[in-house]
Amino acid sequence: MKNILGCLPLLFILSCQSGQVNSKAEEEKLMNTSREWSRVAATDSVDKILAFWADDAVVMSPGQLPIKGKDSIRAMVVGSSKIPGFKISWEPISATISKNGDLGYLLEENQMTMNDSLGHPVTERNKALTIWRKEKDGSWKNIVDMWNALPSGSR
Repeated sequence: MKNILGCLPLLFILSCQSGQVNSKAEEEKLMNTSREWSRVAATDSVDKILAFWADDAVVMSPGQLPIKGKDSIRAMVVGSSKIPGFKISWEPISATISKNGDLGYLLEENQMTMNDSLGHPVTERNKALTIWRKEKDGSWKNIVDMWNALPSGSR
């Protein structure tokens, strides 16, 4: 009995530590998830592109009403793929993870290219904020995706 009581403080300490989040590791995991998504976005696999968004995600692009839910986001992705010369890529700049590790956000820069009316490629550089939720399986899913143009002459 004495041995069991002597172990209680140790068990308490271990149980408290098991809930701690390794923020740096989760930030890196989230940034790598975003980089992988950018690589997938360069393909024509709509289903693989959509897999990074949560079912209840919202996309907020400049000058457009919010696009809510995966069905509407699918329509946006399919529509974008039909724009002549359309390409998108991005790079996360920084990541922040909540204390309990269930939410995170990325500051990112993206670039979108599409052809103008003469068929010449035009590239727009943007700043972005993406909000992510950690799922029960440990994966990160994007829940809010929004961006706007960087000022002229930036990067």
